[in-house]
Amino acid sequence: MTGAAAPSSAAHPAGPPRPPRPGRVRGLLPPVAAWLAANLATWLVAALSAASDGSRIAYWSTAARRRWDAEHYLSIARAGYELFPCRERHPDFADVLCGNTAWFPGYPMAVRAVSATGLPYEAAAAVVTEASLLGMFVLLWRLLGDRPGRAGGLTLAIGAVFPGGIYFHALFPLAAGTLALLVCVAGVRRGSWPVAAAGGFAAAACHLVGAAAVGMLLLSALFAWRGDSRPVRCAKAAGSAAAAACGVLWAKWLMWQGTGRWDAYEALQASSYGQGGLRLPFEEILNAYDFPFADWYRPEGPLPWLVEHGLAAHRGQLWLNAVFVLLVLAAAAARLVRQRRLDTAEWAALVLVLAVFWTPFLAGAGMSWYRNHAQMFVGLLLARHLPRWVQVLLLAACAAQYALLGAMFFAGVLV
Repeated sequence: MTGAAAPSSAAHPAGPPRPPRPGRVRGLLPPVAAWLAANLATWLVAALSAASDGSRIAYWSTAARRRWDAEHYLSIARAGYELFPCRERHPDFADVLCGNTAWFPGYPMAVRAVSATGLPYEAAAAVVTEASLLGMFVLLWRLLGDRPGRAGGLTLAIGAVFPGGIYFHALFPLAAGTLALLVCVAGVRRGSWPVAAAGGFAAAACHLVGAAAVGMLLLSALFAWRGDSRPVRCAKAAGSAAAAACGVLWAKWLMWQGTGRWDAYEALQASSYGQGGLRLPFEEILNAYDFPFADWYRPEGPLPWLVEHGLAAHRGQLWLNAVFVLLVLAAAAARLVRQRRLDTAEWAALVLVLAVFWTPFLAGAGMSWYRNHAQMFVGLLLARHLPRWVQVLLLAACAAQYALLGAMFFAGVLV
């Protein structure tokens, strides 16, 4: 009796061998290199922004990364929230409210947790910032598919000098919030609503612009959770969006705990900053473009060349940000025409880019939109599909604008 014949390999061709995936450590080399390049580029900008009297900016210190709103984030990490009439402590001040309830708690609470190791709050804030930036590059590389090559390398290079990315190194929540948005995108791509909800919660808790994740998750019923029935898809989208929205509720609860007012955020924004309600976005764009940073605060004495030419860099920044949005839209349209589809992560990134771009102008963030727009970093998932020559031009424009906006930052002009 003969045994059964072995299956023929000719009858079942295995196809071309799949390229081996890079090892875990080797696969981390490109994002780590991008993180190092981002720090070296920022150090160079800081060096070129040094005052003409010979004093230098110690980029590797925390002092160089503390600017304006960073003081509020550090105060929340140290002692929580407070809200009080300014004249209680400053008799000659205007009759408005003072405090720190205009800033969200996600980043300060992470700083507080790291400071429990014994690090000073400033050092803990720098650790959270740089660790978040490294995490951004690692997760972006994972979402790109761990694929080396020119397209992936150019994408990481653009990320290293991304518009507004100078704030990815500052004691601000931009890196932490952007990492959270990428986690949210990764969760949607994997079909894991708990991961998507956790990323959305963290993004919304870090910054109001991060609440764009809530809208993206609601819309995810249209492009994600493909393996589920329609009712389950809607339930996952609504459930993850509701969990993400709790990031804002958590922020409001912490403010109430510290001040006794549920409207502490809105009260400070309206009293001291004239913000509240929705604005006409195109009117806000014009106001942002015309904002006189160079007249509002100008460093004393002779200025380095880079600072002198960077005092109005926010105008070029607005043009570059608008071009980036148009390029993302063009890349998405080309993908839809040629391949009839975007993958789940690309749909999520497209929604987030549009929401992040418009939210500051709808909310009236005339003096901070340039840093809020840095969270459009997620759009690099679509920018990788641009023609090579467009990517190279985009990289050159981003590098030049990074230097100019960085000079504004290190000179203390930007808020």
